Amino acid sequence: MEIIIGKNAGFCYGVKRAVEGSEAEILNQKENIYCLGELVHNKQVIEGLEEKGLKFIENINEVTDKNSTLIIRSHGATNKVYELAKQKEIELIDYTCPNVLRIHKLAEKYKQEGYYIFLVGVEAHPETIGTRSYCGENCSLISNEDNIESAIKELEKTQIKKLSILVQTTYSVHKFENIVKIIKDRIKENIQIVVENTICLTSEQRQKETEELSKKVDSMTIIGGKNSSNTKKLYEVAEKNCKNTILIETKEELEKEKLNKSKKIGIMAGASTPQKSINDVIKFLKYE
Repeated sequence: MEIIIGKNAGFCYGVKRAVEGSEAEILNQKENIYCLGELVHNKQVIEGLEEKGLKFIENINEVTDKNSTLIIRSHGATNKVYELAKQKEIELIDYTCPNVLRIHKLAEKYKQEGYYIFLVGVEAHPETIGTRSYCGENCSLISNEDNIESAIKELEKTQIKKLSILVQTTYSVHKFENIVKIIKDRIKENIQIVVENTICLTSEQRQKETEELSKKVDSMTIIGGKNSSNTKKLYEVAEKNCKNTILIETKEELEKEKLNKSKKIGIMAGASTPQKSINDVIKFLKYE
């Protein structure tokens, strides 16, 4: 059995920075330290941070202690969170990924310049929710191709002749390209369209590598949180080329007997997957 591990598997820069930074803050022995939402979409990482003392909350109003510290995760937060933190005198430690911050700045820029904004991304994803708050009223969210027609109708109602298209950092490259094509084909009026491909370069490279790897192997194992958007994208990409593709969080989900039938196994991991999870899977396949 040959095991091929993706070069881009595991923590991306933004996640690594958030996890290591949070661990350092905990070691500083701050008594009331919170994180708004899951720091990363990985159950094992979250459980480890909870054991060390980090408290996870879903709403900033849950912070009632004086002299509290609130961590903003790599996905970012809405502009309202920053306003409330200032009002409540909560110390913020901002680990928003630089790539996400770039989208926030672009959204504000196009809003101020009078553009209508199409934000392409998963509706319930925390990054999309945060970015949406910077777009203003003249914005439509496009989660998939089915939302394009209604978004264009909303644009037409405003009679705005300038359109900006932004995209979630971990969105599917192929899906985004297709959505942009449909929008450009559909809009026949004299509307200026500016496309900002804000998909993270690492996410794009990871998806491309997964696509190439899935064409060369008998089976693919994608490692990462089941609630991780970028990990799900990797599974979707791999499954198109390799029907024997599985998505797991830990080695315990592997079925060795089935995998033993494969001559070549490809392994890729999402941006929130710690190296330990990857190493555990490799060890299981090789030695256990």
